Amino acid sequence: MNNLKQQIKANTTAVASALLLSAAVANTSAQEKTGILGIDHVGINVPDMKQAVNFFTDVLGFSAVTTLGPIPLDDAWKKNNHMQPKTGPVTIKMVKAGTGANIELFEYKDNKGSTQQPGGDDIGASHIAFYTNDISKSVAYLKSKGIQFLGEPFLMPSGDTEGETWVYFATPWGSKMELVSYPNGKGYEKNNPGTILWSPKDAVKNKTEKTDSNLLTENEIRSLVEGHLAIWNERDLKKREVLMSKIYAADIEMIDSHFVAVGHKEINGFVDGLQQKNPLSRFSHIKSIDVNHNIARLYWQNGTPEKPDAVTGMDLFVFENGKAVKLYVFVDNKK
Repeated sequence: MNNLKQQIKANTTAVASALLLSAAVANTSAQEKTGILGIDHVGINVPDMKQAVNFFTDVLGFSAVTTLGPIPLDDAWKKNNHMQPKTGPVTIKMVKAGTGANIELFEYKDNKGSTQQPGGDDIGASHIAFYTNDISKSVAYLKSKGIQFLGEPFLMPSGDTEGETWVYFATPWGSKMELVSYPNGKGYEKNNPGTILWSPKDAVKNKTEKTDSNLLTENEIRSLVEGHLAIWNERDLKKREVLMSKIYAADIEMIDSHFVAVGHKEINGFVDGLQQKNPLSRFSHIKSIDVNHNIARLYWQNGTPEKPDAVTGMDLFVFENGKAVKLYVFVDNKK
């Protein structure tokens, strides 16, 4: 009975892993087709451009960079964008908001649209969240500048956002914004997920800690190592090639005790041969991934659901420029 339970559990885990991998590959494929790299800017309408620029520069310390306008808008444009026909020209300023996406400000002269801020449950309501490592310090500073807060900072006690503290505040013109902080990470990161949410704190840490070898953050390296496991478990050649292009450098060297494989093609051939020889086997890690600067260590096992640890070993990675350039493979000798 225990063996049956273990087999059911292993099969369930394998199915769940396959579904997650399939979704990850589909998302990667879609992103490659669109060519989208990430968020460039967030646009918001403001009633007074000078007031808004002063808030973002003098209060938050950001930088206003570019200006367009005033630009007259023709009737067709207003109709297509669901604007009032008598609204006047638009002026646009782009603000560099620290580390992260830019903020684009729109001011419409003689604006005939609604001046009512959307409610929290209105369709289209939105807010911008700003990350801080010390939320108490940031709240105190903004309060000294006369900024109104819509509550007190709240620490998430459990779940995916465990460890995150957040609080909403209002801009001088009434738009809702947010302060958020999680200097020790969020709850979901403890489960070694394949995808880690982007954060300004990681980007800043990465920037300050980068050396000539382009040091990655620990989360970025762990994500790449998880991607390495996905490569070795992927049965579809084209999907595996897509994953390889994300994880491995084009001239990656895989050094085994018996051979050296260089580049995606040679590694792909080895993976194909391994999968044909053991069609039911899958790789998984035995414990958490160890990271030391641009080097990572992965203890792995390979086998069937009935015997997942038929083969065990350790992979040692060296990362440069955001990808694995060296992969040293150590296979344990079974006694």
